[in-house]
Amino acid sequence: MSISVVLFTSDLRLHDHPPLRAALDGAERTVPLFVRDRAVDDAGFAVPNRLAFLADCLHDLDAGLRERGGRLVVREGDLVDEVCKVVAEAGADAVHMASDVSAHAQRREQRLRRALEAEGVRLHVHDTATTAVAPGAVTPAGSDHMAVFTPYFRRWSQERLRDALAAPRAVRVPDGVGSEPLPSRADISDLSEGLADGGEQEGRKRLTAWLRGRVSSYAERHDDLAGDATSRLSPHLHFGTLSPVELVHRARRAGGPGAEAFVRQLAWRDFHRQVLDARPDAATADYRTRHDRWRSEREARDDIAAWKEGRTGYPVVDAAMRQLRHEGWMHNRGRLLTASFLTKTLYVDWRVGARHFLDLLVDGDVANNQLNWQWVAGTGTDTRPNRVLNPVTQARRHDPDGGYVRRWVPELAGIEGRAVHEPWWLPDDERAALGYPDPIVDLSEGLARFKALADDTRRRLLDRLHEDNGQTLGELCARIDMKRQSVTRGSSAPATTSTTSPPPGPRPETHPAPRLRRGRRSRPR
Repeated sequence: MSISVVLFTSDLRLHDHPPLRAALDGAERTVPLFVRDRAVDDAGFAVPNRLAFLADCLHDLDAGLRERGGRLVVREGDLVDEVCKVVAEAGADAVHMASDVSAHAQRREQRLRRALEAEGVRLHVHDTATTAVAPGAVTPAGSDHMAVFTPYFRRWSQERLRDALAAPRAVRVPDGVGSEPLPSRADISDLSEGLADGGEQEGRKRLTAWLRGRVSSYAERHDDLAGDATSRLSPHLHFGTLSPVELVHRARRAGGPGAEAFVRQLAWRDFHRQVLDARPDAATADYRTRHDRWRSEREARDDIAAWKEGRTGYPVVDAAMRQLRHEGWMHNRGRLLTASFLTKTLYVDWRVGARHFLDLLVDGDVANNQLNWQWVAGTGTDTRPNRVLNPVTQARRHDPDGGYVRRWVPELAGIEGRAVHEPWWLPDDERAALGYPDPIVDLSEGLARFKALADDTRRRLLDRLHEDNGQTLGELCARIDMKRQSVTRGSSAPATTSTTSPPPGPRPETHPAPRLRRGRRSRPR
């Protein structure tokens, strides 16, 4: 009797699951297996919010398998050791799993392949279980990835996707394979109060409801902080309770500008994964080196704490950070502006912010999180390093009525008009009665500091080029200026056309900043 093992990792579903379909088609009995990898715990990625969502997903997956005559086998420990043990217990001759792009996942796959080959067992790794288009599928010959989104999206959109697979009708599991108990959300402490429920059934219900309703306004309102027209499907994509391939197909069938805009965001997800697949070091190292001298964590300790706790004195920043702590999730526009505030206004290393997000986000995906942070910080792909988001202007644009701020910053719930985004306009006695902190930084001073440090970075980079090429600084500057003028004169594209694109959402802009001084209760000058 032929027996296979299907290893579930970040693909915790039954619908459209290529490894599961291949395992069932190729064997008489199949062991559905999930291993809680101890290395993930040791690396600090197993944080409470994601563990709770994971527990929901595993319970839902087990229930779905039992409806079909099977069950989920759960183990804990070193993934390679546990898979090999299950293979031996079941007498399996093949293991099926989905591909992944993180450095840890790639090393783990290599170890598993060597261990199984030593026992004469085949490992089958399936693409497009966790992406719509596999990393490398649209990469030009001679390159290992694409670094600019617009040409990537053009190729991605032309790629023919495989059909989505139906969930299996029956799963037959061999006898004699033991399992540890399923984890329970109730056993996990320090959870965000508003954490969403996990599981494939929950994800499918949310997807269906969204495609029937709010997707129609997604193109116009996906940056609306108060209305929140987003799908909130990112946790389900992270844990794989929903298939990216199925999402693209269903969105395209729904049609309309909103669905098209949503598909573009799914392409952004694939874009980041193909970058990380080729450059796994980008999870911790600058994709593009800027030679920035970030403020040390010790120097910026108080500012970092205020940013994390949502008490910077800038209401929209504080609202977004408080939403993160309460829900384990944050609106994408909030992610962009809070990241800009930390890196461009406070001049704190992007890794500090990325680490904090991964500590709380239920959808904390290494590829999306790290590369979006790098994009904002100016060290990533397709970036505009000197662009700064003004939190006041962003608030006026994306929370014009102040509903988002009033929800998450209760100190300002009773404030009407522009003062909800700029409480420093209130009289001193009213502002003092709110119990809301004064701004921790003067935006104008923060911007001036950022520009000064950026200029210093440019000078040091030119000095390095001078040393490497034996040219004077003046010669290098002249060459750069001539190149800029040549590009400007030779460009025939409209001013609104660009090959650089930000993470999900419209391209942010730099805006003049109000003058606010630390520790003073004065209006902007």
